[in-house]
Amino acid sequence: LQEKAAEQLVEIGRGHEALKGLAVERKDKNQALSDLEARTGELHQREEQLHQLSEKLAHMERMLEKRALELEKLEHMYDDASFASSNRQIELVARESELDKLANDIAVLRAQRKEADRRNQEMTAESKAAREALKSEKKRTGELDKKVERLLATLADREEKLDRREKELARLRERAKGETTAPAPVALTAGVSGNDIDKAIARLDGERERLEARLTALARENKRLKTDLAAHETSRSGARSDARGASAALRDQMNELAAEVVSLTMKLDGPDSPIAKALASPPREGRPANGEGVTSLADRVRALQKAHSPNGK
Repeated sequence: LQEKAAEQLVEIGRGHEALKGLAVERKDKNQALSDLEARTGELHQREEQLHQLSEKLAHMERMLEKRALELEKLEHMYDDASFASSNRQIELVARESELDKLANDIAVLRAQRKEADRRNQEMTAESKAAREALKSEKKRTGELDKKVERLLATLADREEKLDRREKELARLRERAKGETTAPAPVALTAGVSGNDIDKAIARLDGERERLEARLTALARENKRLKTDLAAHETSRSGARSDARGASAALRDQMNELAAEVVSLTMKLDGPDSPIAKALASPPREGRPANGEGVTSLADRVRALQKAHSPNGK
């Protein structure tokens, strides 16, 4: 019994030891199970995280595709902007060239305007001077007209005197036919035969006709000069630069006309003409009061006498 009891006790001890071992193994297994459960929770958590990361990754991939499309669009926009910028640069260079040309044109126009203003001022000054000269020439022309009228009146008196002289010569001619040997009562027929008287009268008639024709031509020329002067006055707003020359030419023609009238009148008066006595006096020295080199009427008459004289003196 004791041995059985001892064996049983040994058996029980072994059972206790086995139980202890099983308890420890159970504890270890429980610990391992707890660890596995903890690891399973972690794995579930990791799976959840992986799922979230997968969804996030898919979202990021979609975002990346969207960004890629946006980048591609931006590249196209950049290319378009670069092309537009190149065109704008070309247009800018062209506009700068146009601006430079416009600036040059403006400078040229300003210079032309200054030149036009200067010419306008010169033309205004010349116009004023021409008006003054025309006024002076008009005054001189009026004086010459009066002088010509006086000379024509004097010429009429001389023609009347010439008619009386011709009548006297006709009377002497009749008287010479009856008294060929008697002396003529007039100094013009002294020592002259009847034929000589006829020749002298014919010569005087021819001279008178020539002088009358010349006076008619001179009167017609005077009228034409007056008409030209009036036309010049009405057209003085045209060529201002020619006003002085035209007025001087008209004045010179009027002076020549007056000189010829005076010369013809002196010829009609004969050697006792007061005009011849006035011309016999020496000419005055010096220039006229107006400071211009104008030839006087007396000098013109002397020049005509010198030109018509046989020996040119």
